[in-house]
Amino acid sequence: MKPISKIFVKLNLQGQLHDVGILVVDTANMIYFKYADSFLEKRLNISPIVLDYTGKISKPNTHIFESLYGVFADSLPDGWGRLLMDRYFQSHQRQLSDITSLDRLSLIGRYGMGALEYFPESFEQEEMSNNVDLDFLYAETQSVLNDMSSEHRIDYLYQLGGSSAGARPKVLIQYNFDSQIITNGLEGNEGSVPCILKFPTSNDLPDIANMEYAYYLMAIEAGIEMSRSALLSSDNGKQFFITQRFDRSDSGKLHMHSAAGLLHDNFRYSTMDYGHLMDAAFRLEKSVIAYEKILRMAYFNLVTNNRDDHSKNFSFLMDSDGRWRLAPAYDLTYSTTSHGYHSTSYAGESKNPTVAQIKSLAQIFKVENVNNLIDQVNQSVSKWSSIAKNTGVSGGTSEMIGKYIAIAMKRK
Repeated sequence: MKPISKIFVKLNLQGQLHDVGILVVDTANMIYFKYADSFLEKRLNISPIVLDYTGKISKPNTHIFESLYGVFADSLPDGWGRLLMDRYFQSHQRQLSDITSLDRLSLIGRYGMGALEYFPESFEQEEMSNNVDLDFLYAETQSVLNDMSSEHRIDYLYQLGGSSAGARPKVLIQYNFDSQIITNGLEGNEGSVPCILKFPTSNDLPDIANMEYAYYLMAIEAGIEMSRSALLSSDNGKQFFITQRFDRSDSGKLHMHSAAGLLHDNFRYSTMDYGHLMDAAFRLEKSVIAYEKILRMAYFNLVTNNRDDHSKNFSFLMDSDGRWRLAPAYDLTYSTTSHGYHSTSYAGESKNPTVAQIKSLAQIFKVENVNNLIDQVNQSVSKWSSIAKNTGVSGGTSEMIGKYIAIAMKRK
């Protein structure tokens, strides 16, 4: 496995393959990008805020994405996927200190999230077998976390989940919601749709999958768009959360861009506010409805204690006509942060935001039906106890979250 110095970037957008441009790394590990002239003519601006849509050679003015523009960094995995990728390189005799972002993108190839694809001058990706055993995958994810997997199994797990983002272990599979049949092909199987299957870590509550599914049901009732999701049970009785991929459609891949990548925000040390997200959503969707979408998610996260609401947990999608829209919500669950603050602030408040901050944002952006929005979310989360019971959330977890929701709804 040789180091990669140049990558051709393509956009496989709803069945149409476009040559986007070239990424090149120099001897100082600086990465430069240039759009292909033919792509500029298509008016498909893949990153309309920080990446100039011109034919000039350029490099980002920040190092937070390892010398990449945010739009390309969005193709790289974080957390679990990064761990698998590192194990993969090590198992193929590569020193991690010598690995560049182009090496990582070359490993992503055609199988990343979104529609961007990466083609080094010489590279070969292996195909996968077509069967899935949930208990085997779960055991193997725990082995990788404990650094115990063999080279063969690391290769297998990487092929399944190495390009997925987020901190928790996950694999990319095909799932038929009607027949409940799982297969692992990434290119589509009749009757199945591309999905993400999540596994817990040792730090998660035992009922984390049930909790996330309960939050999914609450969010849907609160008027928040989410991809179809379900709970799966393994032969050993363990339950796992599965959700349909929103970066895939019946006509092919959709271009996906996180708020972190779009705005060049360092999500680990973020200064993002929900006001910034509302502004970005409006600039992309060109509709005042975008303001309400973000504000609804903001209030839901407030009253359900989803404090891990960082800028990589909000994304936007672009179709083959160049139209942008806010992606369905994801990673909604009870969560805290090490510092006890919301990762994204509310009109400047991140420790204990209240309805006052929600109404302040509504006033700034002229969201007129904010009271109806708040009422709808409140009605949804007030059903937490019954939803938690019906989805298998433990009594202790249900009581803990229920107490928080009751307190948060009273904060004015």
